[in-house]
Amino acid sequence: TIANFLKGWQKTVWEVRNIASAGNVVFAERVDRTDSGGRHVDLPCVGVFEMEGDKISAWRDYFDLGTYVRAMTPS
Repeated sequence: TIANFLKGWQKTVWEVRNIASAGNVVFAERVDRTDSGGRHVDLPCVGVFEMEGDKISAWRDYFDLGTYVRAMTPS
């Protein structure tokens, strides 16, 4: 799933700003800095990960899709 989502990107840097956990749930506030097709976006996100042992069993990302679309759509 992730590979399919990233296939058009030339470069991405994930800047983790804050991380916290409670039980088997991890919250990661981050900024995804992505270059694709000559365009750039700094996309604030929050990822929520549910863990089973040392593996992620569920992964949800929350972000403003409009921020991404405006940055990646040619003028």
